[in-house]
Amino acid sequence: MITVRREISQDIPQIHELNTKAFGQPTEAKIVDRLRKRCPDILSLVAVDNRSIVGHLLFSPVIIEDAGAKSVGMGLAPMAVLPGHQRQGIGSILVRKGLQLLGDRGCPYVIVLGHPEFYPRFGFEPASKYGIACQWPGVPDEAFMVLELMHNALANTKGTARYRDEFNEAMRG
Repeated sequence: MITVRREISQDIPQIHELNTKAFGQPTEAKIVDRLRKRCPDILSLVAVDNRSIVGHLLFSPVIIEDAGAKSVGMGLAPMAVLPGHQRQGIGSILVRKGLQLLGDRGCPYVIVLGHPEFYPRFGFEPASKYGIACQWPGVPDEAFMVLELMHNALANTKGTARYRDEFNEAMRG
């Protein structure tokens, strides 16, 4: 049976290894490690099966900026499930729990850059519907999505969504 809980310090090596295996390279693991060290506002969840971590999900602050106005929500990234445990619903369990926890603490919205076949089942919609663009050029419209956790949280928000610098740093090396 899969259980979901917040990460603890003993989980860190296993989370790093899981992200590296799931993505086939270390970029996402580096993002997680850097955010954990520098950002106190992350939400890091693990999916556990028989005392082994089989999935991981990280949320970190995202800012939507437009002409000096800023709105702060959370970004869902990365999410990883060990290759041998994929397509068993573990990612869905992690997303549901994470969205519940963020909603409970008053997070207004969540941004995700991900599979357009997966995230709409949780209520994510193209961010362009709200006038929100991704900071990275060339991202397909259907892959950049947002979910309002608070009613009308995006009613007066539009602009460019910016992830934390750790994402760009990890991609550079």
